[in-house]
Amino acid sequence: MLETLRQWDMDLMVYLNNLGTPAFDNFWVFVTQIESWIPLFLLFTFLIFRFYGKKQGLRVFLWALFTFALTLLLTDVTKMWVERLRPNNVADLAQQLRVLQYPESFSFFSGHASTSFAITTFVVLAIRRFSKWIYLTYLWPLLFCASRIYVGVHYPSDILVGTLVGFTMGVVYYRLYTSTNKKSPGSPLS
Repeated sequence: MLETLRQWDMDLMVYLNNLGTPAFDNFWVFVTQIESWIPLFLLFTFLIFRFYGKKQGLRVFLWALFTFALTLLLTDVTKMWVERLRPNNVADLAQQLRVLQYPESFSFFSGHASTSFAITTFVVLAIRRFSKWIYLTYLWPLLFCASRIYVGVHYPSDILVGTLVGFTMGVVYYRLYTSTNKKSPGSPLS
């Protein structure tokens, strides 16, 4: 059964990766770079301080960073424990892929997926009371995750598990934040 799931994962990886075309390569390589998302991080920071003010905003901001850091730590520990090679580092599989990047670290689970979903989930939960538009920021981790398959460095299962871990971490740490910060007048918590 496990071998069947692995084969499906590889087959789906090859199929999805080969949907790419050279005309879009530069776009997806740009999207997959963490630096390309700095404007969104700045927007998150601006919104947190705008809606929460300086003092409470700093708490929310630090909890968001804490969520990011612990998610990244969990991801890195899991990668070292599982030691799954990336698709671009599996010789037979790499020949079937359009590989646009060549990282050598391990694959399972995707740090791009886990950290982007963790931070987005935390911020969405923190801001949703003020703006329903904040849910549109989930487009970021979705694009970020898709880029990892497009450039040939993650299996779909890496993305799926990373997404679930990130979403869970965002929810858990937002709940911890709300439970450790008493509600005070002028600083709504939900």
